[in-house]
Amino acid sequence: MGRIVETEAYVGPDDPACHAWEGRRSPRIESLYGPPGNAYVYFTYGMHWCLNAVTRGEGFPSAVLVRALEPMAGLATMRRRRGKGVPDRRLCAGPAMLCEALGVTGRQDGVSLARGSLRILQDPRPRRFKVRVGPRIGITRAVDWPLRFWVENSEWVSRLSWSR
Repeated sequence: MGRIVETEAYVGPDDPACHAWEGRRSPRIESLYGPPGNAYVYFTYGMHWCLNAVTRGEGFPSAVLVRALEPMAGLATMRRRRGKGVPDRRLCAGPAMLCEALGVTGRQDGVSLARGSLRILQDPRPRRFKVRVGPRIGITRAVDWPLRFWVENSEWVSRLSWSR
């Protein structure tokens, strides 16, 4: 369990970095077209899972990639999944590391994020923090679009040295 501290938005078929750019559709990305609040989990580089939350109406492919979270519970399990020597700060500091630490795989693709074992919930104890906005990272198209969001001064984000 953890608090999301970094995300990236992919805003649909007009977004060159979105998997559904120009209306592309395939069985691999079908859950991206699903109802909002469902998971879109995909495999990348032949070795990593990435978790997204589908965000717009059913049939419109838009999602938010969960890039990093601050671990809050289950650290022993996260450490075991990530391996020895990984500092706690790096357990969930990137989309692939986050999925590995949480045990997210393609089995969760298309599941509801409102119920079940993989959920995104509102924090019952809200806190104040400043959200920074900047270009997306780790992609090759539409890199300069300001669709990356992170909690300012969080030591848990994927790239601490990057700021704008």
